[in-house]
Amino acid sequence: MLAPAGPMDFARAVELFQEYLHSERNASPHTRQAYGRDLEQLRVFAAERLGSDEVPMPRIDLFLLRGWLAGLARGAASATVARKVASTRAFFRFLEKRHLLTKNPAKLLESPKVRRPLPTFLNVEAAQEVMDTPRSGDPEGVRDRALLELLYGGGLRVSELTGLRLGDVDLSQGEVRVLGKGRRERLVPVGPAACEAVRAWLLRRGELVDPERPTDALLLNQRGAPLAVRRVQTLVQRYGQLGAGRGDLHPHALRHTCATHMLDGGASLRAIQEQLGHASLATTQRYTHVSLESVKRVHEAAHPLARREVTS
Repeated sequence: MLAPAGPMDFARAVELFQEYLHSERNASPHTRQAYGRDLEQLRVFAAERLGSDEVPMPRIDLFLLRGWLAGLARGAASATVARKVASTRAFFRFLEKRHLLTKNPAKLLESPKVRRPLPTFLNVEAAQEVMDTPRSGDPEGVRDRALLELLYGGGLRVSELTGLRLGDVDLSQGEVRVLGKGRRERLVPVGPAACEAVRAWLLRRGELVDPERPTDALLLNQRGAPLAVRRVQTLVQRYGQLGAGRGDLHPHALRHTCATHMLDGGASLRAIQEQLGHASLATTQRYTHVSLESVKRVHEAAHPLARREVTS
């Protein structure tokens, strides 16, 4: 890639970065949109600070970046600011590697400390209650049982679930092929309960197919179109409330539940990493803290002397 004759404009630099994310990093549309939103906020701030709609990249220095982040920190959570710092660093690192910048002002940016909350999960009894909640008499209920079992039994991300096609499901082997983050493909074992639920759904799926708009999507809505992420989120919340009194339940909580129950059942962190498709084992290690907290609660409730007051 040749460097431009004059100073590169911010908007053009973002275009090149987006092309890189799409063609070389194989980033998902969701990831590209998130980077785009963060960088657009930076562009607007820089334009206001510089008093010009055009923002030459050399005009963006460390002081401008710190001013932008300081303004964000007054109204945004530390996790949000940390993500924007990461987006900015990635953007400037790309430009530096492509020799489109002579100096990288984002190198010295400091990210705020983020205290990550422990993942939300259900205990075994509550998970079973949620799985059993959908009605079995109509195709939507059968479909919903299948999607719940796949989220919990396979630990799928909601985007992986809604991206499943008929050819991705191998019930004879008890596994599904999913396209995860970074468009990395992996085979995920889902277990007998999920296979049974999917098999039942496939017998009823034809009742929702629109002959005029055929699709090979595994999960369909009432109009025969692929089930959307937002609809899955709504359904999981509904069944969480109805089945376990958990109106805060979301698809990712079922993924967390899968990992936690696997760990409690003796699975290794490496096996759970493969199941969930984590790029880093450090991400998977969060579930060791969840299990430890669970053990502590059980100990306090069951041990006859655990909660006694100690007197000197």
